Amino acid sequence: MPATDYQGVTASFSTFGRSILSLRRDQQVHFMESGGHEGTSQELELEAFQKEVAEHFNDLASADSDQLLSIPWIHKLLDVFLSCQEQFKSIVSKNKGLLNKSPADRYVMEYFERSVKALDVCNAIRDGIELIRQWQKQLEIVYYALDNQRSIGEGQIRRSMKALIDLAIGMLDEKESNTSVAHRNRSFGRNNAQKDHSSLSQFRSLSWSVSRNWSAAKQLQAIGQNLVAPKTNEIIATNGLAVAVFTMSYVLYFVMWTLVAAIPCQDRGLQTHFHVTRQFIWAAPVLSLHERILEESRKRERRNACGLLREINKIEKCARHMNELTDTIHFPLSEEKEGEVKQRVQELGLVYSGLKDGLGPLERQVREVFHRIVRSRTEGLDSIG
Repeated sequence: MPATDYQGVTASFSTFGRSILSLRRDQQVHFMESGGHEGTSQELELEAFQKEVAEHFNDLASADSDQLLSIPWIHKLLDVFLSCQEQFKSIVSKNKGLLNKSPADRYVMEYFERSVKALDVCNAIRDGIELIRQWQKQLEIVYYALDNQRSIGEGQIRRSMKALIDLAIGMLDEKESNTSVAHRNRSFGRNNAQKDHSSLSQFRSLSWSVSRNWSAAKQLQAIGQNLVAPKTNEIIATNGLAVAVFTMSYVLYFVMWTLVAAIPCQDRGLQTHFHVTRQFIWAAPVLSLHERILEESRKRERRNACGLLREINKIEKCARHMNELTDTIHFPLSEEKEGEVKQRVQELGLVYSGLKDGLGPLERQVREVFHRIVRSRTEGLDSIG
């Protein structure tokens, strides 16, 4: 969906962010251009924050269907969160005088409580990335068994078939259980994960970083609970800070929901409703992305997927094609059949390389989101205290 779909919305700037500049004139929220009104530096910074959030999500929404929910796109999404978080932290630090006054103190504390709930989501997502890495290892076995072979023998085919079966069982098990794999007491501060596991079942048998009855769907529900736009009197009483807190809360909520949609984790319910007035300029691209991700989840081949990450879909397709091909193989291999195998191996190699290059940086970025949330909350509470 092209970014130009939202240019009319951005150009009109009919937003709460813009309307903050008019609150002191008539004590009402109007949606109009400033008309030469000169706001304070704080008002301009709050307005700039709204505009930056809108621009970021317009950019994310411009992704075509092949890019949406891919590892590079998730990278961009997390970059957006980190950028917004940094600007939000700056706004909060410049409003320390309001943090001990109502209703600003309530808004900020509610955001910090939501951010704490997001930490569990980050841990569960890291577990999901580790699970995808186990699937990647099965692809690696197939790839190195069959790639760059002068002639493909029965031994290589048998080895690759076993790896494909293990992969299929692992992915099927994840679909049926809809649970996360994890390690005992693992957090982003320490990594106690064992590095060598002989099978996916052995990996799955380890303890969990979140409790066994933990639910991603319920955690998202808790993050989004009572997330409503501030009233006019609250905006005035907080000098517009309430709008910034609400905006950042919504960014947090949407980013966590998208991660849960994309990456395997416990109880990945996606039927979370997003209620936000389109008076915010960032609402249109956020709601558009929400609908596009839901549409992706409704597709027949994606309906029972472990996660909507593009690369997971590619793993499933490659594994299915390789299984279909190996089922028709008889020895000695004909030249035509060997050519088919090599073509499929090349396709599998592209998927394997993408995972090998992408999963590590993605995990580090999720780790950075975790630490940034912790630091922001600590600094915010210190300001209040």
